[in-house]
Amino acid sequence: MAKEKKFVEQITSMEEDFAQWYTDVVRKAGLVDYSSVRGCMVHLPYGYAIWENIQKELDRRFKETGVENVYMPLFIPESLLQKEKDHVEGFAPEAAWVTLGGSEPLQEKLCVRPTSETLFCDLYSKIVQSHRDLPKLFNQWCSVVRWERTTRPYLRSMEFLWQEGHTAHATGEEAQERTIQMLNVYADFCEQVLAIPMIKGQKTDKEKFAGANATYTIEALMHDGKALQSGTSHNFGDGFAKAFGIQYTDKDNQLQYVHQTSWGMSTRIIGAIIMVHGDNSGLVLPPRIAPVQVMVIPIAQHKAGVLEKAEELRRELEKICRVKMDASDKGPGFKFAEQEMRGIPLRVEIGPKDLENGTVTIVRRDTREKLLVPFSELCEEVAKQLEKMQGDMLARATAHRDAHISEARTYEEFLDCANNKPGFIKAMWCGDEACEIKIKEETTVTSRCMPFEQEQLSDVCVCCGRPAKKLVYWGKAY
Repeated sequence: MAKEKKFVEQITSMEEDFAQWYTDVVRKAGLVDYSSVRGCMVHLPYGYAIWENIQKELDRRFKETGVENVYMPLFIPESLLQKEKDHVEGFAPEAAWVTLGGSEPLQEKLCVRPTSETLFCDLYSKIVQSHRDLPKLFNQWCSVVRWERTTRPYLRSMEFLWQEGHTAHATGEEAQERTIQMLNVYADFCEQVLAIPMIKGQKTDKEKFAGANATYTIEALMHDGKALQSGTSHNFGDGFAKAFGIQYTDKDNQLQYVHQTSWGMSTRIIGAIIMVHGDNSGLVLPPRIAPVQVMVIPIAQHKAGVLEKAEELRRELEKICRVKMDASDKGPGFKFAEQEMRGIPLRVEIGPKDLENGTVTIVRRDTREKLLVPFSELCEEVAKQLEKMQGDMLARATAHRDAHISEARTYEEFLDCANNKPGFIKAMWCGDEACEIKIKEETTVTSRCMPFEQEQLSDVCVCCGRPAKKLVYWGKAY
């Protein structure tokens, strides 16, 4: 029993130290391990299985909109990167460079891709000639490298996994439509699959992607009241096209520049799952993304018939869900703690008394609610509980987010919210970057987005008192 108790004690309480709680959960749940390369993670099987499920669900949604997958080179020649000045300046502090090939200096140094806009632009300049070639709807699943000074698992690492979509269109209207369409794909995925509600909106010019005309974002609120940018979609207009000479002949035989978009979501979203749903016992995974949805745990498995019945139930359940059985020689308490740590949505307990009564006990991970269910109704009840848990988790996350949205009409109210009320702050803004900078310097709060659903809280900017142009969601962020 001492060993079983120690397993639970390995997690720091989130109320005591949220940052340490997060690190403990990531490590103890077996999601990642640290590597010998600073700031780079080893994705362990359980953590990578979550990413595989994310990939599967997103990839299906992308393809339903006509997107095709490609794969671009890892390296970008410096001359290619320099073609788009704003873009390269935006990524210069994070770029990693290769200067040697074997032991020989390279004639031209190569950037290890921090993102692939320039590579896609180079490709489009070669394969787009006519309006009949458009649109081009490409996506790639890959890793990118950004030389971060401070790193944390999932939230900020030097190499991370992601997808990046890149599309080319005949008109600005088509590009804008695709930009918003993909943002909505992300928001719907997060809500329906990850049980995380999002705030959708546009980034300010200060916060937009380097080289973009406009950047749109989905913003989530973590349990500690900090925001997490969870996915972005960018409208590039024809800026990249002009820099790279991407032109097509339109229906009137006139040369036109294409209009482009880019959109991405990374393994950072796994950090959101942890921080939105986790508790002091570890992970709590939404059923639709969980690698293992049900764990069958035989109790007193040395007793006649227990293990055999547990395996029979597992075989029945695998017809409707992702299920495993823990038939190890660990004690039940340890098995329960491990199942909770790893966030497995349901556990099914069966012991000698259950055999006699023809019942099993189902335990939900999120509420720890216990249900006694006859063998004959197990599959039906498991399916019902998985669906109910998915909906309940979204409802709780939405209630938490909504309870942590404050409104500020004066700068004094804004300062009070920033210092004393974790969460989003809704406040009006004049559109001047100087106010953004002042707010960040004095409060560490940044603009998260200008939401699509605008409100008029007041007529003046919360910072300077001049006429307001937009309602902005502000917050401290990861």
